[in-house]
Amino acid sequence: MPLLEVIQIRHISASIRLDEVTATQVNQYAAFINASADDVVEKALNYVFSKDRDFQEYLKTPQATQTAPSLRIRKVSTADPVGSPMRRVDPATESIESVRVKKA
Repeated sequence: MPLLEVIQIRHISASIRLDEVTATQVNQYAAFINASADDVVEKALNYVFSKDRDFQEYLKTPQATQTAPSLRIRKVSTADPVGSPMRRVDPATESIESVRVKKA
């Protein structure tokens, strides 16, 4: 059994607007936990989504799959496959490898 498990995660880039106070607090919280602002926003949203019982119930309804997108996602280049060794990094996307160490 391998000691490391590598999980490929594909991130997209999206544009959002924040008020100045919120943007400042995101930056401050990122510094506080020694993380990036992107990580703070992603983890905070995932936390809220998982804790909101009404939202979890909404996700089970047909309306959830019919929601019109309002998030502005930047276009992604599909010229280079994800696993290509000569793949150029598209500035609109990030692909990271997350490594979890299993206890022996």
